[in-house]
Amino acid sequence: MTCNILVGGSWGDEGKGKCITYLCYKDQPDIIARAGVGPNAGHSVEFHGDKYGLRMIPSGFVYTGARLLIGAGVLVDPEVFHYELDYLNKYQVKGRTFADLRCSIIEPKHKEQDKANEYLAKKIGSTGTGCGPGNRDRVMRVAKQARDWESMEGFTADVPLEVNTALDEGKDVFIEGSQGYGLSLYYGTYPFVTSKDTTASTAAADIGVGPTRIDEVMVVFKSYTTRVGEGPFPTEIKQEEAESRGLEEYGTVTGRRRRVGEFDMEFARESCMINGATQIALTCVDRIYPACERVKDYADLSGEVKRFVEDIQDATGVPVTIIGTGPDMEDTIDLRDELL
Repeated sequence: MTCNILVGGSWGDEGKGKCITYLCYKDQPDIIARAGVGPNAGHSVEFHGDKYGLRMIPSGFVYTGARLLIGAGVLVDPEVFHYELDYLNKYQVKGRTFADLRCSIIEPKHKEQDKANEYLAKKIGSTGTGCGPGNRDRVMRVAKQARDWESMEGFTADVPLEVNTALDEGKDVFIEGSQGYGLSLYYGTYPFVTSKDTTASTAAADIGVGPTRIDEVMVVFKSYTTRVGEGPFPTEIKQEEAESRGLEEYGTVTGRRRRVGEFDMEFARESCMINGATQIALTCVDRIYPACERVKDYADLSGEVKRFVEDIQDATGVPVTIIGTGPDMEDTIDLRDELL
């Protein structure tokens, strides 16, 4: 039995979708559960040449033997939820995808309020998906729950009961977070943050799993840093430089251009500390060191790449066990066995 959590180490966009796809396809957990805020966070998945952008359904959907669950702490937009059920029909997600019956519902009014709020839309850089107003109504105890929402009938479950029963039976559970540490309402670059905490502790609470049941916490970092929207960014570089280095990116949900910066060792150290990281996944190494594109063996990496990995380990005190060398799931160096 294992219960592992994966969360973002920066401001989102770290490549969590690719890591989740790889880990779930390789390890084949019995349950894959999504934690996090809600549909304001997009995960990109590239699998066998096909690309998918997801906002609600767990990114580990590619492993068709797993139950796909959405924890009670996650806001559910029924429109997005049902769209993605149809969108991923190829992977038989209907019949194995369920939201916790206590999930709060994002109603059309929440999205309208989000977009109409000048402070959220212009100063903070909200995605406009209704999550802030949805969480406000949850805190005020007036939000609708999935068990009371007509279109969610037949698509709900008691997620904590199901997950903890699975663990009692010796099954494996994988919890995937969304967004990243820097957007945490508590620990991020406030006020330029999201509407709740995004760390591993809250990811466990979102699913209804106690801290004593967690085995591993994997924090994902990109080999350079990006963020969408406003807020502090100490290592930011000019867009012209980002373009010249081939690091131009756009957000999965909003399509907004991402700001780009160098890897921040101090920020990574703090992120690992507060998340209680036991492992690090490092993605997009090939974007910084093109010569290592699609390399699958650590021994074949250049000395420069290895020194970068070692510097991260020295700064954080956490081993780098997954290294992404390309966009596809198979472009991965897996060093987890070396921890055994």
